[in-house]
Amino acid sequence: MGANEKVNILLVDDQPARLLTYQSVLSELGQNLVCAHSGVEALDKLMREEFAVVLLDVSMPEMDGFEAARLIHDHPRFEKTPIIFVTGVHVTDLDRLKGYKVGAVDYVFIPVVPEILRSKVAVLVELYCKRREMRELNRNLAQANERLAEANTTLQAEKTRELTALNATLQRANAELERANRSLQSEVAERARAEQALKEADRHKDEFLAMLAHELRNPLAPILNAVQLMRMKAMPDPQLSRSRDVIERQLSHLTHLVDDLLDVARITRGRINLSLEPIELAALIARAVETVQPLIQERGHEFTTEIPAATLRVNADPLRLTQALGNVLGNAAKYTERGGRISLTVCPQGTDVEIRVRDSGIGIPAEVLPRIFDLFTQLDRRLDHPHSGLGIGLALVRRLLQMHGGTITAHSEGTGLGSEFMIRLPLLLETTHSANPRQSTTSTDDAPPVRRRILVADDNADALETLATVLELGGHEVFSAPNGSLALESAERHLPEVALLDIGMPLLDGYEVARRIRAQAWGKRITLVALTGWGQDSDRRRSQEAGFDSHLVKPLDLEKLTQLLARLPASASANA
Repeated sequence: MGANEKVNILLVDDQPARLLTYQSVLSELGQNLVCAHSGVEALDKLMREEFAVVLLDVSMPEMDGFEAARLIHDHPRFEKTPIIFVTGVHVTDLDRLKGYKVGAVDYVFIPVVPEILRSKVAVLVELYCKRREMRELNRNLAQANERLAEANTTLQAEKTRELTALNATLQRANAELERANRSLQSEVAERARAEQALKEADRHKDEFLAMLAHELRNPLAPILNAVQLMRMKAMPDPQLSRSRDVIERQLSHLTHLVDDLLDVARITRGRINLSLEPIELAALIARAVETVQPLIQERGHEFTTEIPAATLRVNADPLRLTQALGNVLGNAAKYTERGGRISLTVCPQGTDVEIRVRDSGIGIPAEVLPRIFDLFTQLDRRLDHPHSGLGIGLALVRRLLQMHGGTITAHSEGTGLGSEFMIRLPLLLETTHSANPRQSTTSTDDAPPVRRRILVADDNADALETLATVLELGGHEVFSAPNGSLALESAERHLPEVALLDIGMPLLDGYEVARRIRAQAWGKRITLVALTGWGQDSDRRRSQEAGFDSHLVKPLDLEKLTQLLARLPASASANA
């Protein structure tokens, strides 16, 4: 085989359209492109011909790419044949490891970038040609040895010349091998550096998202406090009242966007743990509907529900599953034009339950539908829709449902024809009729309000003033401090029942203030509440270690704070 003779490249994919794409991209290499439509056909062609590289689709029927690669490399003839995997789905580190174990040297993702695919294949073809040249060189060396043996009997001088030429050839071959080895080592080192860079970038991304959430939540807190203050005051002007409602709705929307961003980062790193409990599905749906009811009313939608009278229970985290259902309903409300129709139906299906959300909205284009649940997928910007979002809501919904053992699918006839989302969850098999532990809790809704002595510390002047005013209007005695040092002095002077401490304060941060309060005899009776824009699990653990009793994330939910104050023993006011 000549050094310039074409080599064979095997293209394996069950989809003819992709094979045509690969042929078009790789035709510029000027090599023989051989196509196979399955793993079995690929093995048959390998038995008949020698190939420089195999481009192998991961997802194929009957025999997937991993199995085909294992069979190829189990054969002694093909154990060194390089394989490039082609995949159109997200590849995890475990998938990569699995691929490398069965002989893959690289991955290419769909849609294929022609220049990247062509360069990867070209490198492997060049390496194959080098190995072929080495085999040819070895054959030449063997022939030279034979000629040398024959010449040895006739002329010693000829033998010396042959040996000299042979040594020079061997030196060149060794130098070429050394260069190839250095190139391979450099490639391995570069791949390791790239992997480390990806890990570092992922870590920086999570740190950035946490910092972004904190920086966004800080200004959101005084805005929400101001809205709550406006709700406590009568507004005779209906236009002002409507303006307040607009601010409150948009503030809620922005807060949900911040929470979704963080949830996506946590889920991708496996940092969300579900608190599962038996719960009635109707109650969950009612909570989810309640979260989107203002948007439905604002846009004048006709909203109907069809829920069986029979009790349907699921094993779920109430907060997370309500979040998932609320996101689906919220999407239907946002992407349906004013005065549209939205319906929610629940239907048991064997051991599962189906929840269908239909709308008469803008629909989903056919080309977008297969990736509607992928992260950052958005509808075509040319639709000029005012609620395009960040493209994370549905990705979060799918992952949360998967964590509950469920699924979600989408259907749409196309643009302008509405859409339907079908959620499927496993029903909880009723093996006992014990009461829901949540229902046995004594309600505090009808309990009379208790006047508390409360210390509020925050270096954000707007947040401090608005929260203090809200609490004072609620009948509480409030002491304010703009930094950690003054917060510690105020706590010692006034001995409050409750201290709401911002974490990031100057002079002394909230952690240090909490630790110093707990170190005092009088400080052990104070209920310490961390009020911060940091809301990750690690932040909650750190506040607990510093001595805080509760951890509330900005912007402060006044209802949660009211419930917390109501749970305190009534005798706590005696500390004043």
